[in-house]
Amino acid sequence: MRPLGLAAPHYTLLISVHVEPGLTGAEPARRLNVTPQAVASLVARLESRGQLERREHPRHRHVQEIHLTDEGREVLRAADEVIADIEHRITDALGPDCAARLRALLNRVEEAAREA
Repeated sequence: MRPLGLAAPHYTLLISVHVEPGLTGAEPARRLNVTPQAVASLVARLESRGQLERREHPRHRHVQEIHLTDEGREVLRAADEVIADIEHRITDALGPDCAARLRALLNRVEEAAREA
């Protein structure tokens, strides 16, 4: 995702805000297991690029919600295309049987990580 100027934390934050528009700084920090200061820094960086915007919470004026901009949606769409292309190249190189085994193993890893 380097050609898009996105590091993994940027992508993760963009996808989180896409899935749940209106997140506050504390919520993604808990989900991403980073400090609120780290999220604030990421938000500021993506906001300066025009990919995120902060809006005042409708009931709590001291709380700011994070939303994707049109530019953020476009970058996220482009990043998803890059990721899909990488996945296709990997599965093509592995072949159908190995790709199916890899998916099964990754599903087991995901389940074990959730249980931990």
